[in-house]
Amino acid sequence: MNVIKTEIEDVLIIEPRVFSDARGFFYESYNKARYQVEVINKEFVQDNISVSKKNVLRGLHYQLEQPQGKLVSVLEGEVFDVAVDIRKGSPTFGQWVGVILSAENRRQFYVPEGFAHGFCVMSNTAIFSYKCTAGYRPDDEHTLLYSDPSIGVNWPCESPNLSDKDKEGLSLVDLEFYLPTYKG
Repeated sequence: MNVIKTEIEDVLIIEPRVFSDARGFFYESYNKARYQVEVINKEFVQDNISVSKKNVLRGLHYQLEQPQGKLVSVLEGEVFDVAVDIRKGSPTFGQWVGVILSAENRRQFYVPEGFAHGFCVMSNTAIFSYKCTAGYRPDDEHTLLYSDPSIGVNWPCESPNLSDKDKEGLSLVDLEFYLPTYKG
């Protein structure tokens, strides 16, 4: 397994070791003992799968009172995945990291607690997998506007297909009282 550090501390790209031959391939997508030593010492409590069509953009979501760290990957297709540091007081506040995740590259992306997360689908369809460190609480979810100019994410989707919730996301400035605090 290869763990790649990004420009933002604790945001990681993981490349699992893949065993391939003429029959297909095998790789270990998660091993608690190994990941807790080599990647992140977190307990995952919920797994989710979503299926989305080309140009669907989901995000940028986060939970405030019950923050979720996410280990994400793509089982089919290709997405551009983004983590935005929204922790007040963080040295990287308002910065983002983006990575292409695909069934072909088999990369995983770790988005820590205190970050907004989103992705857009670049292939005809994508099956997206999330391992979460906390359960989903709709009453605790907040949405950072995907197109907030103060963040400046360079989404590769033209005319993204958005849910009403994502269309109504707020700018970072408007979310000031609903942001997590950096704990250093």
